[in-house]
Amino acid sequence: MIQRFADWLVYNIFGLDALTALGEAINFFFYDTIKILILLFFISVIMGIINAYFPIERLRNYLTSRKLYGLQYFFAALFGAITPFCSCSSIPLFIGFVKGGIPLGVTLAYLITSPLVNEVAVAMFIGTFGLRITTIYVISGILLGMVGGFILGKMKLEPYLSDWVKQIQQNSTSDSGTWEKEHTPFLKRLPIIMQEAWGIVRGVLLYILIGIGIGAFMHGYVPEGFFEQYMSKENWFAVPLSVILAVPMYANAAGIVPVIEVFVSKGIPIGTAIAFMMAVVGLSLPEATLLKKVMTWRLIGIFFGLITLFIIVLGYLYNIIL
Repeated sequence: MIQRFADWLVYNIFGLDALTALGEAINFFFYDTIKILILLFFISVIMGIINAYFPIERLRNYLTSRKLYGLQYFFAALFGAITPFCSCSSIPLFIGFVKGGIPLGVTLAYLITSPLVNEVAVAMFIGTFGLRITTIYVISGILLGMVGGFILGKMKLEPYLSDWVKQIQQNSTSDSGTWEKEHTPFLKRLPIIMQEAWGIVRGVLLYILIGIGIGAFMHGYVPEGFFEQYMSKENWFAVPLSVILAVPMYANAAGIVPVIEVFVSKGIPIGTAIAFMMAVVGLSLPEATLLKKVMTWRLIGIFFGLITLFIIVLGYLYNIIL
C-alpha cells in the first residue's frame, strides 16, 4: 500500500518517469520515509504499552543479573534474523530497546543481524546460490551479530549514548513506575504513551529525512557496474575495498541479492561479493545518520569500525571455503 501510494504520488502527481534516475530516487525517498515513520511511531507505541504493563526494567534486571552464558546475544541476533527490516527500518525497534534500558550489547546484536539476514533474502539466496552457501551465510550472519554484540557490550559504551535517548529512558522509567503504583487504567495511559511516541518521531524526523535522502541519491544515481572494476579476483585488497565502497550505498538484502548474482556471474569471487552485500545492507551511511540521534559519533565510529573489520574477515573466509 505504501509503495502504491509512493508510485501514485511520484509518477502520477509529480509526473516523473519511473525509468529515470530522478524518478527512482524520489520514489525511494517517499516510500522509505513513510515506511520508517509509520514503523517508528507504532513500534514506539507498542514498546510504551509493554513498558507500561510489563516494566522493561524487570527484563533488563533479568538480563543483567542472571548468567545466561551468551544466550541473550543469540536470542537477540535470532530475533534480528526473523524481522524483515533493512538497516534503517530496524532502528525504530532498536530505539525501543535502548529506551527500555535493555543492555546495549544485546540491542546491538539485534541491530547487527536484523538487516543482514531475513526470510526474503534467504529464499532468494537459496534460489541463486544453493542451500550450502545460504546456510553458511545465515549462520555467519547470526554469529556476527552475537560476537559483535558481545564485544561491544563488554566495552561498556553506555556513556556514549546520546543525551536525548538517556532522557527518554529516565522519563519512561518514571512513568511506568508511577502507573504501576497507582493502577492507572489503560485508557488514561494511552494518550501519554502516544504523545511520547510522537515525541520520538519528531526527535528523529530530521535525521530520517537526511539519511533517507542520502540513500535515495545512492539508490537512483550510483550505477551498479561502477564497483565491479575494483572487486576482481586479481586484487588482493578487493575484499576491504569492496566493503569500504559499499558503505555509502543503501539497499535491503533482498534488493541487493540480484546485484550480487551479477557480480559473481562476471567472475567476482563470491566471498568478495557477499562482503560487499553485507556492508551495503548493514553499514549504510543513512543508517549512521539515523543512529546519530541515539548515539554519539564516537559510539557510531566504534560500532561501524568493529563490524567493518568482521565483514572483511568473513569476506576472506568466504573466498577460502566457498
